[in-house]
Amino acid sequence: MTSASANNLSKHGLPEDAVEAITNPDDKKIEADLEWLSKPNRHLLCWGDDSYPGLLKRISNPPAALFIEGDPGYLWRPQIAVIGSRNPTNVGLDHARDFAATLAAQGMTITSGLASGIDTAAHNAALQAGAYTVAVNGTGLDIVYPASSRKVAKQIPAQGAMVSELPLGSPPRRQHFPSRNRIISGLSLAVLVIEAGLNSGTLITARKAGEQGRDVFALPGSLHNPMAKGCHRLIREGARLVETAADIMQELGPLATELQMEIKQQLEATDQGEPGHVAGKNDLLEDADYTRLW
Repeated sequence: MTSASANNLSKHGLPEDAVEAITNPDDKKIEADLEWLSKPNRHLLCWGDDSYPGLLKRISNPPAALFIEGDPGYLWRPQIAVIGSRNPTNVGLDHARDFAATLAAQGMTITSGLASGIDTAAHNAALQAGAYTVAVNGTGLDIVYPASSRKVAKQIPAQGAMVSELPLGSPPRRQHFPSRNRIISGLSLAVLVIEAGLNSGTLITARKAGEQGRDVFALPGSLHNPMAKGCHRLIREGARLVETAADIMQELGPLATELQMEIKQQLEATDQGEPGHVAGKNDLLEDADYTRLW
């Protein structure tokens, strides 16, 4: 590989660690990756694969590949990103749990970033409701960050998927998380911001969602709550103010219809039981929860 190739990879949105792994492959790391992938319920999904999630493929810089622990088919289910502050108020945590559980009951998969605070509350609410959840990591999938999220991280693959574009062994670095955020919004039909300060990384995800053509919803809060100021800014900039889950569900029909049509096209091209079959995606068309989006 030449340095020009590395520059080209960077221009297409690959994070620094991924570019380095491609241009200067480490045989020991490749062996470790293959060992990790040999275990049950672990996958490497490349951009050209039929099972690569359709909504994510539409964004301007989709990941070249995704490491997945869980069923890749869950990435085709209708998702909403529920995100917010790592240091929320108790009221914010209650809202995260209530909205995540209610949206999950309506057939939505709850997607977030496994961070402490709002993210973890949303993941846990989906799990406790017996629903599905997707966690997009800012590290390699062999590393859970923060450590406080280890318990929920262990549960997610059985009811959804852990996802990362980063090679195994990638530690938590500041630059990983803005890149991770585009995947959270890219997988989702919409983004719901529960609480966020004015300097919160949550606002990056909301901006990415807007650039990707996704709906952005935000909860208003007390004028005296600094964790509400980011939501108020988003609302002033055009995010939709919501007070109930019903406010969200009535807006998601058109994009959900597009997703269902794309799933149908994929299924027409791939017979069930063939190598490209992914159970979660194929089951969508017979999933009663999915029809509740309309």
